[in-house]
Amino acid sequence: MSSINQYLSLKEFEFIVFGGSKVEVSDDVLKRVRESFDFLKSFSENKIIYGVNTGFGPMAQYRVEDKDRNQLQYNLIRSHASGTGRPLSPVFVKSAMLARLNTLSLGNSGVHESVIHLMKEFINRDITPLIFEHGGVGASGDLVQLAHLALVLIGEGEVFYKGERKKTAEVFKAENLSPINVEIREGLALMNGTSVMTGIGIVNLVNAKKLTELSLKFSAAINEVVRVYDDHLSAELNSTKLHKGQQEIAERMRNHVEGSKLIRKRADHLYTGENQETIFKEKVQEYYSLRCVPQILGPVLDTINETAKVLENEINSANDNPIVDVKNRQVYHGGNFHGDYISLEMDKLRLVVTKLSMLAERQLNYLMNAKINELLPPFTNLGKLGFNFGLQGVQFTAVSTTAENQMLSNSMYVHSIPNNNDNQDIVSMGTNSAVLTAKVIENAFEVLAIEIMAIVQAIDALDYKNEVSPATRKIYDEVRAILPVFSEDKPMYPYVQEIKDYLMK
Repeated sequence: MSSINQYLSLKEFEFIVFGGSKVEVSDDVLKRVRESFDFLKSFSENKIIYGVNTGFGPMAQYRVEDKDRNQLQYNLIRSHASGTGRPLSPVFVKSAMLARLNTLSLGNSGVHESVIHLMKEFINRDITPLIFEHGGVGASGDLVQLAHLALVLIGEGEVFYKGERKKTAEVFKAENLSPINVEIREGLALMNGTSVMTGIGIVNLVNAKKLTELSLKFSAAINEVVRVYDDHLSAELNSTKLHKGQQEIAERMRNHVEGSKLIRKRADHLYTGENQETIFKEKVQEYYSLRCVPQILGPVLDTINETAKVLENEINSANDNPIVDVKNRQVYHGGNFHGDYISLEMDKLRLVVTKLSMLAERQLNYLMNAKINELLPPFTNLGKLGFNFGLQGVQFTAVSTTAENQMLSNSMYVHSIPNNNDNQDIVSMGTNSAVLTAKVIENAFEVLAIEIMAIVQAIDALDYKNEVSPATRKIYDEVRAILPVFSEDKPMYPYVQEIKDYLMK
């Protein structure tokens, strides 16, 4: 059980989304929410408060009569529930709901406590609103996507429930739930905010961490297969460059290859003075995709860590408008809903994951090309050359998928298009950035799935399974349980998917 109280760490957040922990709302939160609601209700009686007694966006110049205030919120929700494209996955939606719940629980939004109670129940019962990929420009937050969340909370729209897409009203009846009370600004408070881009961003972050760990392990395994000299992973070399990510990647790779019988010491082979060759048969230094892994994955790790800080700040921030300040008895109008922080981080995350997939593709090419590695049969083909094809087919898939990642890595952060009668004259495109990043991450898992297929084939081609490190042997055994050693040609697509699923667990 995880309690929403004062500050929600990323670790606690992830445990709720991925670990099945139930959400509990503390009495302090409910007290804050009630005080915020009561203050806003009183404060707005004879004042002009945006979205309480005015229209929205460029229509804010029009006063809304007191008798129409509640209907105003319903109109906003219904009119903006206009997303299109593919539905967001349930894990993205659950993460977005938790992000929204946490920011509304800060007591800066003036919502009725029924919002808090119902959102908690949705999360705990795995009821996920139907929210579409397309619709958000990330300026007044995720207006369109969050409108679909609000639509469900008022008892309308659709949800995913027990694996099926159903009408919200049916699920409310089955679960004995009631819609929220729309009182002052529940529609605007639910919709004005960065919670969808942030929720998707946190799922992206978790998966990017997995990819980085896998990439360093696979890189270490390839270093073993090629029997590299170990000095490019040494603490001595990597400590001369003052980047924490590089040093950490090198250390984790050293830990991975511990116990390997294949990694060599340069001093034992090239520093003895016994080698008298004019042209060296063995490489003095390996290709960059093998030798420069700490320098390539180091920035990936540093970017992930910085993104984590920004995401944790965002889920614990008030990111709607206006902001209700009970302590100072004031309501402030501004733009906390603007998604630039998340948009920029998702752009950065997408870039580094693309670079990671490019590294994997180059390492795969090294294993595929016998002229380069000078160790393995072409395409790690364990069958008859010319008659069998090994992994030739799936290399095309890896190259195609990596190329798509390169194209998808163009920035959304600087791709602003004014809209909303130019009221939103500069926007973040943060939701688009988060969705594109999710696609790039999924693609990267596919590339790494193909890469590890080649690694295990290479290990068998060289009969190294008893020579590799225990860490590499563990990976080898797990992948071989999915993809047995093969020499005869067979359709590869089922194995790619199954190995991808294994890597994403």
